[in-house]
Amino acid sequence: MKLFALAFLCLSFLGCSLDPAPQLALLLASADAEAPKTVSEGSKAPDFTLPSQEGKPISLQQYRGKWVVLYFYPKDFTQGCTIEAHSFQKDEAQYQTKNAVVIGVSLDSSDSHKDFCAKEGLNFKLLSDEGAKVSNEYGSLMQFQGKQYAARNTFIIDPEGTVRKVYRGVKPSGHSQEVLSALSDLQSSKA
Repeated sequence: MKLFALAFLCLSFLGCSLDPAPQLALLLASADAEAPKTVSEGSKAPDFTLPSQEGKPISLQQYRGKWVVLYFYPKDFTQGCTIEAHSFQKDEAQYQTKNAVVIGVSLDSSDSHKDFCAKEGLNFKLLSDEGAKVSNEYGSLMQFQGKQYAARNTFIIDPEGTVRKVYRGVKPSGHSQEVLSALSDLQSSKA
C-alpha cells in the first residue's frame, strides 16, 4: 500500500512520467542490493561490446578517435525515453560536426531496440545490455518495482577513451542541448 501511495503521489503531484525515476528507485531499492560501481570524470571509460539494434556487436573501442555520448535509459517505447531519443536524433547533425557519436544503452533486447528505432526513426546505435553488466559497471543500474532498469545517466567520453563529463539522473527534455553545450566547452578547452 505504501508503494502504491508513493507512486500515486509521484505521478499526481510531481509530474513524473511513467519512466522509472532514479530518485524514486533509490527509495524503493532493496538494502541488500549490490552497490553499483561508479565511473567518474577523469577515469578511463570501461570498454565493452554489446549487440546493436541490428544484432551486430559494437564496442566502445571502435569509436576511439571520436567523442562518444554514451547514454543509459530505462526502457524502449516509454515517454521519457522517447523524448530523450528524439532529442538526440534531432541534433544528430550537430554531433557529427563535433566528431561525436551518440550511443544509447538499456536492458531491452536487440529486437526491442530494432522496433523502437523503426517506429521512432532513430539512426544512432542502441545497444542491448540484457545481462546488465555494462549498466552496472557504469553505475547506471537501478531497481524499480522489483525489476532492473538502466538508470538515466550520460557519459561524455573523449577520443582517447577518458570520461570527461558525467550526468546522473538526467531529465530527458533539453538534455541533448545540455550535452552539445558541454561538448563545445570540452572541445575548446582541449584545443
